[in-house]
Amino acid sequence: MHPPRILLGVNIDHIATLRQARGTRYPDPVQAALLAEEAGADGITVHLREDRRHIQPRDVRLLAEVLNTRMNLEMAVTEEMFALAEEVRPAHVCLVPEKREELTTEGGLDVVGGFDQIASACQRLAALGCDVSLFIDPDEAQIDAAKRAGAPTIELHTGAYAEAKPGSAEANAEYDRLSAAAVHAVSLGLVVNAGHGLHYHNVEAIAALPGVNELNIGHAIIARALFVGLKEAVQEMKRLIIAGQEAGLMAALDAHEHDHDHDHSDGHHDCCGH
Repeated sequence: MHPPRILLGVNIDHIATLRQARGTRYPDPVQAALLAEEAGADGITVHLREDRRHIQPRDVRLLAEVLNTRMNLEMAVTEEMFALAEEVRPAHVCLVPEKREELTTEGGLDVVGGFDQIASACQRLAALGCDVSLFIDPDEAQIDAAKRAGAPTIELHTGAYAEAKPGSAEANAEYDRLSAAAVHAVSLGLVVNAGHGLHYHNVEAIAALPGVNELNIGHAIIARALFVGLKEAVQEMKRLIIAGQEAGLMAALDAHEHDHDHDHSDGHHDCCGH
């Protein structure tokens, strides 16, 4: 069976960042979300942070009412955020670590260290009908802990790969980590998403990772939209991730056929006494 097409979740936080810079009513992230959907976004991601630096509770409530796809609410594990999730019941919730002073989320959730709290959060959110995802580093111990905590989905943190110099040994090592993590997570029956720091020049390789279901991308798309418009920016990214997925599938098929031919060749020699 052909794998399902890779999905694109568009993060609209930075539309709200621009609005909050002046405290105006515009640009409206809700309007941006609807435009992104029209352009082919498969879902809309928002992170309601404790310091309210971009997305506001009003945005979350409105999005819950008007989205035609689905909302992916990124949230810290706090009672305030649970109360909002109970109110709006987003289709997807991604639990993320959060520090006030950081510019953006700096690392994955420590599921191993905070296991009891995270497992309880997964249970509470599942009871609301939310599909729960954990934003984690590509680490086998964290993936195993996510599975034990009851999360059906993980989102692999691609930041270290994105920040490494393209083509460097570090970038290659981080890519291998992500690939191994994706394979391991899929083997456990987890849905694998990925995101953080992805842009138009590095996203195809991540889309080619085995078994990746969805990529969540925000800053690069919003930045590109300044020059080409939001619809075109979303469409460009979607074309790239689909091309990346197809390239990954072709590479996997070629590798499988090569291994099969090799096995067949070995068998042929054996039967002929060589």
